[in-house]
Amino acid sequence: MVRLAAALVVLLLLVSVAMTVTFGLFHLVGTLAIAGLVGWIADLMVPGELPYGWLGAVLAGVIGGWLGALLIGHFGPSLFGVQILPSLLGAAILAFAANALGKGALARR
Repeated sequence: MVRLAAALVVLLLLVSVAMTVTFGLFHLVGTLAIAGLVGWIADLMVPGELPYGWLGAVLAGVIGGWLGALLIGHFGPSLFGVQILPSLLGAAILAFAANALGKGALARR
């Protein structure tokens, strides 16, 4: 009886660890997908293109979320922990800066 109880406890612990890892990975993938979508929308709003394609869009979304939260705080809808409006503003600022810096680097050559 004690062995059965111990086996059930171990089984429940393994299931809980598996669920935590699965939900953690799902949250990470969802966060990166929403950040990429926000970065892509910001790239469409600003003339020019972000460097590195979809990776640049994801980075603009993630860094833009941090920058937007610093500038205007946390408000508006949130998906997978990404505040949409501040992230969009921050990503648009980054896209604009990348476009301006890219043109400046090309003009010097």
